[in-house]
Amino acid sequence: MKRSLVAAALLLSLPAAALAHHGWSSYDASKTLKITAPLSDVSWGNPHGSAKVQWQKRTWDVVLAPVARMEARGLSKAMLTDGKPVTLEGYPRRDGTAEMRIERVTAQGKTVELR
Repeated sequence: MKRSLVAAALLLSLPAAALAHHGWSSYDASKTLKITAPLSDVSWGNPHGSAKVQWQKRTWDVVLAPVARMEARGLSKAMLTDGKPVTLEGYPRRDGTAEMRIERVTAQGKTVELR
């Protein structure tokens, strides 16, 4: 009985977890953005890193890759500290929300592919 309750609880939690994470189809890959600006509110965590950047008089949410992928490709947390200018290349959300999915980061003279 206890196992079936645990299993049921796990199954019920899966849809909520799926809804909490956005899919990549919500970004417009036909509109590549390339900006150079300092980052703020950098978060080095999972399911992916994130930050904020001021661009076009708006505060944009920056969606990075998972930490393990960034580190494996040579992007360290120290390279993305608050206030350091970086060049970000990625895609904006289709619905006009000030959020971009980052494909490439150039920091401290090094370009790292995130996807």
